[in-house]
Amino acid sequence: MKVSIKTKLFIGVTCLVVFFVSFSIILNSYFLEPYYISQKKNMLIKNTQYIDSIYKDNFQNIYFEFEQMERNNGIHITIVDNDNNILYDTTLKRTYDPRNIKKLPQQVNIIEQFDDQELSSEKFPFKIARDKRLNTDFLCLGHLLNNGDKLLLSIPLQEITESVNISNKFLMLIGLFTILIGILATLIYSKKFTDPILKLNEITKNMSKLDFSSKYIVTSQDEIGELGKNINFLSEQLDISINELKEKNKNLRADIEKERALDEMRKGFIANVSHELKTPISVIQGYAEGLKINVIEDEESKIFYCDVIVNEAKKMNQLVKNLLNLSLIDSGNSELEISTFNISELIEELVNKFLPIFKEKQVKLDRSKVKELMVSGDKLMIEQILVNYINNALNHINEKREIILDTSRNENKVRVTMFNSGEQIPEEDIDKVWQSFYKVDKARTRTYGGTGLGLSIVAGIQKLHGNNYGLRNVKGGIEFWFEVDT
Repeated sequence: MKVSIKTKLFIGVTCLVVFFVSFSIILNSYFLEPYYISQKKNMLIKNTQYIDSIYKDNFQNIYFEFEQMERNNGIHITIVDNDNNILYDTTLKRTYDPRNIKKLPQQVNIIEQFDDQELSSEKFPFKIARDKRLNTDFLCLGHLLNNGDKLLLSIPLQEITESVNISNKFLMLIGLFTILIGILATLIYSKKFTDPILKLNEITKNMSKLDFSSKYIVTSQDEIGELGKNINFLSEQLDISINELKEKNKNLRADIEKERALDEMRKGFIANVSHELKTPISVIQGYAEGLKINVIEDEESKIFYCDVIVNEAKKMNQLVKNLLNLSLIDSGNSELEISTFNISELIEELVNKFLPIFKEKQVKLDRSKVKELMVSGDKLMIEQILVNYINNALNHINEKREIILDTSRNENKVRVTMFNSGEQIPEEDIDKVWQSFYKVDKARTRTYGGTGLGLSIVAGIQKLHGNNYGLRNVKGGIEFWFEVDT
């Protein structure tokens, strides 16, 4: 079973309090009485020495000192001569006149006397004597005074025993109270002491789960406070490092996905180039071999064969040119030559170039909405965009044969829009038409000789300029657009 540090500390400190209180009571029970008796012996010796220093044959001058000793220390004083006649006794001093020794009772022995041998062999002999009359034990000290008289000091042991018992009882009560107070204090202290540790433990648990939101509030300057500061610092650094790592992992995943996409695009690119080149090469090879072995004899058929070879070669040449342009744009090696020019003039020049084709295909061209607007960009690349849009419109125009050109200004951009009547592009294919070699209708594209690179070149040019482009299905056809800086 898991036991918390708070419980362990509480139990440990409580056991220490109980142990030391119990140990004190035991020591007091066994050693207080001997110690108390030892202190009483020292007190009797000191008083004996004092009496010996002031004692004279005449008691009249020292009654007060005797009375003071008796009352203050509870001492019973008895002085006898060599014949054991009582010269002074605490009990008899108010009954007999100590100055008239002859009137005192002879050999009044209320306490067992010390014999002469004991008094002469030891300076301060002690004896436990019993007063038969009072049925009480006394601690007695005998001493031979400087004039030869005998001094006997005694105190009742019952007083010592009662004092020790009272002291032990009081100590037990104090001990019990101390234990209760100690338990309460230990409970408060253990909570106060362990709460920061438990808080730090909770923070580190959250850190192990990559949750660095919790912080330790430092309220002390001790080791726990220092530990809290270090954990806060560690938490912040780990949070920063893990966020950076997550960001790098995210970028790495994006790079991996990009690399995969590029790899797929590369594979698709190679496959598409191979496919686009395979057909014209096969056609050229077939017609060239036919000419070589004189399959046909009439001049008109030979001219037809040659025209087919030339047309297929032109398609291959156009494909290679588009691939080179697209490669330059995608690699970033194509540098922009920015200049300011009139977009309407550029559109007019291109329209004039395409007028024969428009007439041949009976296209209805409307450029009435084209405005005189100055733009900034690479003129040749912008022209390429317009050419690609026009070719795309011509290739996908329907029987209405309608193309509408429009320009509009929006803040610091000019938008050029080209509408052509024709079939709309499925919504799922709108984003794909900008990819290399993507063709919505492959059969129809092959008919007019499209390579599927025109719109991808537009996307590359606009990315170089940092401008937007797009298309949308509108009523009656499709509308392509691109933006140019002003």
